[in-house]
Amino acid sequence: MFYHFLYPLHEQFPALNVFRYITFRSAYAAATALFLAFLLGPPVIQWLRALKIGQQVRDDGPRSHLPKAGTPTMGGVLIVIAIVIPTLLWGNLENRNVWIALLATVWMGLVGFIDDYLRVVKRMRKGLLGRYKLAGQLVLGIAVFSAVYFYPSHGVLDPAETNVPFLKRTVVDFGWLYLPFVILVVTGASNAVNLADGLDGLAAGMTTFAALALGGMCYVTGHVKFSQYLQIPYFQGAGELTVFCSAVVGATLGFLWWNCHPADVFMGDTGSLALGAALGTVAVLIKREFLLAIVGAVFVAEALSVMAQVLSFKISGKRILRMAPLHHHFELSGWAEPRVVVRFWIAAALAALLGLSTLKLQ
Repeated sequence: MFYHFLYPLHEQFPALNVFRYITFRSAYAAATALFLAFLLGPPVIQWLRALKIGQQVRDDGPRSHLPKAGTPTMGGVLIVIAIVIPTLLWGNLENRNVWIALLATVWMGLVGFIDDYLRVVKRMRKGLLGRYKLAGQLVLGIAVFSAVYFYPSHGVLDPAETNVPFLKRTVVDFGWLYLPFVILVVTGASNAVNLADGLDGLAAGMTTFAALALGGMCYVTGHVKFSQYLQIPYFQGAGELTVFCSAVVGATLGFLWWNCHPADVFMGDTGSLALGAALGTVAVLIKREFLLAIVGAVFVAEALSVMAQVLSFKISGKRILRMAPLHHHFELSGWAEPRVVVRFWIAAALAALLGLSTLKLQ
């Protein structure tokens, strides 16, 4: 919005020329998101408490989690607001990639909100049934695929091709298999972040690092000179997604102020599904789906730990972990919750750096 109203005035007021730069608008999108999370945190938490929207704690989990029962959840509403408003204020609203990322975030935030509402307010133990939640993810995957495949951005790759990390000028052409692949990426990302949301600040902190890395990739992917220098595929308009990713960074950092141990509020599925969808959608838009698995390696490990636990129990009747997802295994192994969180953050930061390094190693 600022870009459209203020930049056209730069000839009369040269200082307004700064609105032309993605780096400037990205920095202020992050700052605005952070400010909104600080400002809206107390009233949102108070509103959730007034509605008695409290977290239900598993009886079979770590005993240290029992005091968390009743802590306000559905705080993901705060995250979604802190992403959407700064992106609308500082982004180029003529860029369709921005709208795709925003709508994906809001859509899965709505699916997560329904799940949280049914589970916490209506006291339906399972919340939104898995098949309906999956249906929402499938709709999003199909929508993102349609936007990318039938209305591709100007770039050097065909609509069904995607880049392979570490291999220079190497791509995979999925053809029509690109549809299930996109659905897998978007669905997998949203579920992985959802599974990681089990400790105070864990999912929010790890998402911050992943969004930072993806934001950097968006910037160089949408920059003609940088993409040529790094010898990576160029996509027109991809750079504007840096503003969106910066808003995600600011929103998650701001939410951490209220979500750090001991948490005043939890994001719930409203936040975790929305954040996962945001990461997955951005990766698809810049053709970095494989790289998302590196950038979000800790999220992948969390999801794989659940799959391995379920598979092992079904085959042998034995569990390979003390408890899944992986963060609970370390808790039950004797690590204090803050120690698990910080160490997972460190692993997430290393994964993000490794992902960024592939841009030069290609």
